[in-house]
Formats: sequence, structure tokens, C-alpha cells
Amino acid sequence: MIEPHAPAPPGAPPSWAGPARLPVRPDTGRFLVLACVFVCAACGLVYELELVALASYLIGDSVTQASVVLSVMVFAMGIGSLVAKRLRRHAAAAFGALEALLALVGGCSAMALYAVFAWTGDWGGLWASGPRWLLVAFSLAIGLLIGAEVPLLMELIQRIRRQDAGGAVADLFAADYVGALVGGLAFPFLLLPLLGQLTGVMLTGGVNAVAGGALVLGLFRRDLTRRARWLLLAANLAVLGVLATAAVLVDDFERAAREAVYGQDVRVALKTGIQEVVLTGGTGGRPLDLYLDGRLRVSGRDERRYHGALVTPAMDGPHARVLVLGGGDGLAAREVLRYPDVRRVDIVEIDPAVVDLARRDPALSRLNGHVYGDARVRVTTADAFRRLRTAPPVPYDVVIADLPDPGITASTKLYSEEFYGLVRRVLAPEGRLVVHAGPVSSRPRVFWTVESTMRAAGLHTTPYRVGGRDSGFAAGPDRTAGASRAPRDWGFVLASPGARPALGPGARGPRPTTLTRESLGAARRAAEATRIVGLPASTLVHPRY
Repeated sequence: MIEPHAPAPPGAPPSWAGPARLPVRPDTGRFLVLACVFVCAACGLVYELELVALASYLIGDSVTQASVVLSVMVFAMGIGSLVAKRLRRHAAAAFGALEALLALVGGCSAMALYAVFAWTGDWGGLWASGPRWLLVAFSLAIGLLIGAEVPLLMELIQRIRRQDAGGAVADLFAADYVGALVGGLAFPFLLLPLLGQLTGVMLTGGVNAVAGGALVLGLFRRDLTRRARWLLLAANLAVLGVLATAAVLVDDFERAAREAVYGQDVRVALKTGIQEVVLTGGTGGRPLDLYLDGRLRVSGRDERRYHGALVTPAMDGPHARVLVLGGGDGLAAREVLRYPDVRRVDIVEIDPAVVDLARRDPALSRLNGHVYGDARVRVTTADAFRRLRTAPPVPYDVVIADLPDPGITASTKLYSEEFYGLVRRVLAPEGRLVVHAGPVSSRPRVFWTVESTMRAAGLHTTPYRVGGRDSGFAAGPDRTAGASRAPRDWGFVLASPGARPALGPGARGPRPTTLTRESLGAARRAAEATRIVGLPASTLVHPRY
């Protein structure tokens, strides 16, 4: 119970519980409260950013995930502020309990979400699925607790020394916004690269618990009964114990979760500055699989069928100079180098770790035919869009876009009219561009939007559709690590700035190909049978995927 205080002065609000009995001078007390506001605001923003980052990684489509998390949180903050009005008379005890709960919920949120993803399967289903609702639940809970902080802190700062409401609000929100700035910068530049998603948010929870507990138990301890002080101390120690235990076990948890997602034969798992890269299989007769950010990018079961369908039609013409956008695994380049008259292959890959893995990993380098040992192959580490803007004037005969699908927000610009305009600038007059545009059967609108966007950039297009196997390759967001099924086909678009390109197998390399002019003709007709007309182009300012 709260100890009694002096009667309320004239004009005091109904929640007035008397001036605080502080162990320090009022000016020092106000500084300590504002410092706690600063720390709590920084922690709150880290929780928000962590939920957005984790949801974008696990689900994809970062714009949608950010919108869901932030809008739910802002709504919940308003509700939390209203609820906290009833607690202002017991502001010190309520704030201490609230910060302990926020530290526990926020600090454990990332581990709980990743655990549900790892052990329940794909997040790509309907919103009725458990993991997506858990994301909303955490956003709602954290938003409620963050929103409840402001009225309680306002009450505490006013009890130290009453001042006009405008001045108190200005002081409080100045500390809050500066703290949010620090938290927003600390997350991507310190916590994420140095500690990772799970440990970083646990450390944030620990800081949150220490700040809230220290303020109440140190500055406002005389407002609490002895029992309340011991209960609050025990609660904070329990929260810190849970977070510390989780931090100690986080490596074992990650290994177990990774095995649940990728299977037992994970050989390589590394987090680069851009993405998580995982290799499974490749030894003991098991096919090699390469995952980028949890999405299957290469399956050794039939990647040759996929890369053959991607590259072969583009090589049916001049192909002395070839540009591969993406494809750091070297598999598209392997197909290109089957043609002995290729003089140069330029690969533009954003993540140098993928290229290094393709060079050094025995199974992956064996699969790509050791292409990085070929003197004709040159690698540039760069964003494909930025690289094309500064590309040398020498034109390419063939451009191969082996990129993540447009369903991933970061890749949407690589399927825009502006991007294809840049590609057209580096193509020879009769050059060819080929794009993997995702599965036709399950996402026809996305596929035909890609084709429409390429036509809007002044390219003449020939779409085609190649059937896959249920266990086969699925690029980009088509199949996540926990997905139960792969797409039934792959959709491609071949384009040229000149006449509409014909589909042909090109000159045969040393390895025979199952693609013939007849099978490619059937692939074109299969795609055309699904055509959706009248779709607008996707642009940087109006993405349509």
C-alpha cells in the first residue's frame, strides 16, 4: 500500500498524492526522472524495431510488416495512456511494476517469435495462423506498456516540483524523443551487428528493468511500503534472471531452432551485414541447399533445370559479353560458361559473403563448376541498381537477372520500370535480358506485372513457363525454409530492345540440355495461356508487387 501524503493543494488534480519525499534535491530528482524517460524511450524503440526486423526476415514484405507492427503499437499506446490514468495515484509502484513487465515482454519477444516460427512452420499462410497473431499480440502488449509510461512519469515529475502542464510536457517529451533517437540508431549500428537480434533485445530488456527499478526503488522508495519495495525488488531480480539465463542459452537455442527450420544437416550458418546465409547438405549423397534469410535460393535436387531454363534461351544469339545481376552462388555463371565463345562474365553481387562461400565451400564450388577460378569471370560487390547507374559504356550481349523475387520489399526496385530502363542502357542493340519473375501458377498477377513493367521500359518481351518438381528450386519468397510445398513452376521473361526475341536453345555447350525449340515453344504457350492484360507498370514511387 502507498503511504499517506500531505493534503492536496488548491487546484491539484484528483490524482494528487502529495509531494514526493526524495532522498535528493528536487532538481536532482527531476534530472533522474528525465534520464529514466530517456532510457525507457530508447528501449521502447528498440523493441519496436526488433519486431519489425524479425517479422520482415521471417515473413518478408517489410513494408507490410512495419505497417502492421507500428500501427498496432501506436494504437495500443493510446489505450495504454488511457488505462494508466487510473494508476496515477499510485504512480511510483505502478511505474516500477510496469517497467519490470515491459522488460520481460520486450526482452523475450524476439526469442518467442523465432521459436514459434522454427517449431510450427511457415509464416506465409493466412493471418489466422498462430505466428502472425503472436506478432500482433506482442505489438499490442508492448504498445500498451509503453503508452502507460507517459501518464505515470508525468505524475512522478509533477510530484517532485509542480509546474505548468506545458513546461512539464515539453521536458518529458524532449527526453523521450532524444531517447528514441538514440535507441533507433543503436539498434542497426550497435545491437544488431555486435550482438544479433536475440541477444540485443535481451540486453535492452535488462537495461529497461534496471532503469525502471533503480528510479522507483532509489528515488521514490519512501512512497512504497516495505512489502512493496521487496516485491518490486524481487520482480526485477526475477526478470533480470530470466533474461540473463536466456542470453546464456541463446547459442544453444539458435542451433536447435536452426535445425528445426533447416533440418539436421546444417553445415554453414553465418550472418553477414546483409542477410543470414545457411548451407545444408552437399555431403554424404545429400543434395545441397542454400538459404538466404530463411528462403531457399538453391536446391541441388534440380537447380540445373532452373538455371538451364534461366540462361539457355538468353544465350540463343550473340553472347560474348554477359552480365549476371545477383547470382553470387556462381550457378548462373556456370551455365553461361558452357558456351566456349563467351569472352567475359561480369557478376554483380551485393553480399561478398555469398561469393566467398561459392569460392571456398567444397560442395558449393563443386556444384558451380569452380567458376570463380575462370579468368573470364569478374565480380563486383555492389547493389545491382546502383551499379547499373554507373555501368561502363561497353554494352553487354546478355544480361541475366538472377535476383530475389519482387515479393521482398528490398527487391521491388529491381523489378521496376526504372531498373529495366537502366538495363536497357547497357544492352547491345540485339542484346537479351532474362528475368526470373516467380511462379506463374500461384502468383500470376506478379508475373504479368513484371512482364508489363519490362514492356513499359521499351523492351520487347517473350514470357515462358517451365514446370518444376514439388521438391525443387524455389527462389525468393516463393518457399521459405518451413514451407510445406514448393511452387509447381518457374516463370521467366526474355526481353530485347530490338525485335521480340524468339525462344531457342542456342549453341550447344559441352553438356547436353533438355531444352529444345519445341519444348521452349510449349513453355511460351503455357505462359501465354495465363496472361492478365491491362496491368500497370511497377515504378519506384508506385510499386505494384
